[in-house]
Amino acid sequence: MTVRRLQPVEQPREEGLDRIFVRDMVFDAFIGVHHVEQGDTQRVRISVDVDIPSAPRHERIANTLSYDYLTGGIRAILDEGHIYLVETLAERIADHVLAHPLARRVRVRVEKLDRVPGAMLGVEIARGKS
Repeated sequence: MTVRRLQPVEQPREEGLDRIFVRDMVFDAFIGVHHVEQGDTQRVRISVDVDIPSAPRHERIANTLSYDYLTGGIRAILDEGHIYLVETLAERIADHVLAHPLARRVRVRVEKLDRVPGAMLGVEIARGKS
């Protein structure tokens, strides 16, 4: 049995920002540069944290960034076809998120779950709007 250590959630650095997140989504993805990784899927776990401006609480979806925007965007990126590097996948996800007008900063973590027995491999990136 694999035990995962939970990491503390980093708080938004600026007052007036909220953080929304979708964590530990597992997808079957066509990803990898090695011959053994091509032509078949492997499991990846993806987590996304997004800082957005604090909004008045009016119970309107227009005041926030929808979880569907995040999950649907990730699925669309994966459906485009084979991706060679986890870094490329993370960058594409970050670009998608930052295209949303409310997104200020994003942190994306992509992990390959099955590439090396007993280990997770991956990348975590942080990007923001200037």
